[in-house]
Amino acid sequence: MGSVRSRKETGLLFLDFRYQGQRCREQTLLPETPANRKRLEKLLLGIEQEIKQGTFDYAKAFPTSSRVQELEAQALHQMSSPIVAAPFKRELPASTTTPSFRTFVEQWVLEHQIEWRRSHLRTLQSTIDNHLIRYFQDKPIGDITREDIMAFRNQLASLPGRSGKSTLSNKRINGILGPLRRILEDAADRHGFTNPLANYKPLKIRKTDVHPFSLTEVQKLLAVCRPDFKDYLVIRIFTGMRTGEAHGLKWKYVDFERRQILIRETQVLGEDEYTKTDSSQRDIQMSQPVFEALMRMHAATAHLSEYVFCNRQGKPLDNKNFTDRVWYPLLRHAGMEMRRPYQMRHTAATLWLASGESPEWIARQLGHGSTEMLFRVYSRYVPNITRQDGSAIDRLLSSRFASGDITLSAPASDHDRRAIPSHPSTTAPHTNRHQDGHGPPLFVALGGFKTNSFAATHTAI
Repeated sequence: MGSVRSRKETGLLFLDFRYQGQRCREQTLLPETPANRKRLEKLLLGIEQEIKQGTFDYAKAFPTSSRVQELEAQALHQMSSPIVAAPFKRELPASTTTPSFRTFVEQWVLEHQIEWRRSHLRTLQSTIDNHLIRYFQDKPIGDITREDIMAFRNQLASLPGRSGKSTLSNKRINGILGPLRRILEDAADRHGFTNPLANYKPLKIRKTDVHPFSLTEVQKLLAVCRPDFKDYLVIRIFTGMRTGEAHGLKWKYVDFERRQILIRETQVLGEDEYTKTDSSQRDIQMSQPVFEALMRMHAATAHLSEYVFCNRQGKPLDNKNFTDRVWYPLLRHAGMEMRRPYQMRHTAATLWLASGESPEWIARQLGHGSTEMLFRVYSRYVPNITRQDGSAIDRLLSSRFASGDITLSAPASDHDRRAIPSHPSTTAPHTNRHQDGHGPPLFVALGGFKTNSFAATHTAI
């Protein structure tokens, strides 16, 4: 099965298919665009149908190709042979030239492991051992067809999932087929066969909404949680740190003088590693509640461990142990819906948005490379707090129509604008707030923390 691919050097598309037992690549001058790719895929489909029917004319399809002369020379050689071969040979099985799937994958891992983090390598190796090699075993890698892979995918879909789910999720299946696709891409380039997963589209994953805590729920959690974990929750909820970042935080990265938390490492599978992305390397600004909580934590754990959050042995907290023995029991005790600890990070983002902080500042605090993720994930929570949901224009138009003043006048001059008092309901919420995290404090009645009345009166975030 052929494919349409693009060259990394030029970005131009080319056809990759097999004819008379040989791999053929024909370059085009078309740049990589969805329209051009679709056009060539249609052309390639017609070529493969002609090859199957025995009517394909290479010289007619690619008159300037250097391969035309090679094919003519082969045809003359076949004509002069005592036994004349059929004009269209059946493709030679790839198994005559390709190693077994197991052998190739073992070599592939050895070559690429220097590129990966230890945690990624452990996860990848588990996927390879428990799924890929178990299914494809010692089959020649060049003999693996798209039908084989679809059968493998169907088998994955029948396996039981985690946390009581009846089957594996589409996300997990995609996570297993992703490494397989990269393996087959490398094997196809090295051994000259067409990648059976070329143009494969991953399974669609349902979009899931974030489920942050409202300010009232935060207050309730802090009121009923275990005393030894209250400061932990305060820091997690009001800094937006990821779980690994919090559990890997060391005292040397806490700058009390500048009131900053330096995110430089993360804890993954019990090991300290580089952060998730380069943009995750950041300096989080401490709010007053976070500063006070860290001061108390310093008095409690600094003499035990280099880690801010540690157990009695001075080792960093274990995520599963915290989730099963502290987090979920806390939610049940508070009578709240079950949700993952990661929702504390989402809560920080929505509270910052609620207080009118700059989206750019919030993105930096969260370790996002841009505000794109912020608006995509949290945009629906902003109108509930800031009233930027069209209600301001509704109020303006209602008042104008009610008074009978519906004349569309020319734009006001600068002098006229200065004479018009701004209405609180039509003023953007961030115009009277600082944009660097130093705005009015957000938190009210959080175990003695101060906040402004704006945030305290809005509980549905």
